[in-house]
Amino acid sequence: MSKEKKPDSVVYDEETGKYNAALLPYASGVGAPKITTPDITSWKQSNINKVNHEFKSQFDQLKAQYEAMVSKFEANQLVYGSRFSFEPIVGETYHLYRDKKQNTFLSVIAPHECNWDFVGSFRLSSEKIWELVS
Repeated sequence: MSKEKKPDSVVYDEETGKYNAALLPYASGVGAPKITTPDITSWKQSNINKVNHEFKSQFDQLKAQYEAMVSKFEANQLVYGSRFSFEPIVGETYHLYRDKKQNTFLSVIAPHECNWDFVGSFRLSSEKIWELVS
């Protein structure tokens, strides 16, 4: 063994040139207790399950919002693509029908007042978005 090299059981910092056993955050003596890392696999697994459940619920919520938006978009495409010869009033309910050539048209006449092929009833919102009326 060389003069400068210390045995493994001696905690000596060669950079500072000092013994630093008292400064270490862990026991460094030969008789010190064994350092073991705790088994955290069960903790990890339970938290992974919780996080995955949270992500799935957020995804399902976003998917429902997306599907509602697509449904509104398709309804607006249907109504705005139909034939009508009047300016709709905001807040009023209008009824969408199909003619014999399967072309859609918008009317103020309610379904119980006629025998046309009824598609749906829609109300125009203040944002000029057609909303399906149940």
